[in-house]
Amino acid sequence: MKKIILSLLLITSCVFAKAQETTGAASKEETEVAAVVEKLRAAMISGNKADLESVVSADLTYGHSGGKIQNKAAFVDDITSKRSDFKTIELTKQSITIQNNVAIVRHVLIADTNDGGKPAHISLGIVLVLKKEKKDWKIIARRAFHVD
Repeated sequence: MKKIILSLLLITSCVFAKAQETTGAASKEETEVAAVVEKLRAAMISGNKADLESVVSADLTYGHSGGKIQNKAAFVDDITSKRSDFKTIELTKQSITIQNNVAIVRHVLIADTNDGGKPAHISLGIVLVLKKEKKDWKIIARRAFHVD
């Protein structure tokens, strides 16, 4: 009887240990993805080309709320040239879902812009798709849409 109880305790503790490992790994990956999103947010305000290029994949497809689709070069050029000029960006209601080497990030982007010298205040829903390339998370797709 003691052997059965000890065996059950051992099995239970192994299950809990494995669950904690899995939870820790997911949390680490979510933290890494959140850091990429934050680096993108800061780079969109600063216009720092190296930072922008470091977080987006060479195969980026970047969809704007008005329907315009850009590749990596066009996206980076619009931000660094200040044609797309973000003064502030706040991200709210963010969620991160990770499955294997793909992450989906959803949030609301609230920003003040000054595109072409025209100040505006925008509120957009955003969906980002990131893929782990070697050891780094890279944004491979982005889609923006209007929210009420």
